Amino acid sequence: MGWIIALIVGGVAGWLASLVMNRDASMGVFWNIVVGCVGSIIGNMVAGPLLGITGSVQEFSITGLIVAILGAVILLGIVNLIQRGRVR
Repeated sequence: MGWIIALIVGGVAGWLASLVMNRDASMGVFWNIVVGCVGSIIGNMVAGPLLGITGSVQEFSITGLIVAILGAVILLGIVNLIQRGRVR
């Protein structure tokens, strides 16, 4: 059951991050889920040591969603930097 919740929360986190980074038109549902799930891993690696905040997307929590969105925004910023030469 945890993987289903991870897919749903990852998709929502990826979608919200793509709206923040103005990439919503170029991403589909699959890539939103991938970006959200990978963003959750990145968010836990960044927010854990720096802020002492951790969250998992396998069991829904607001903290986990915020950490996943933060990580997804970081991931999309890196992708934008590589593809376009600028963060936004």
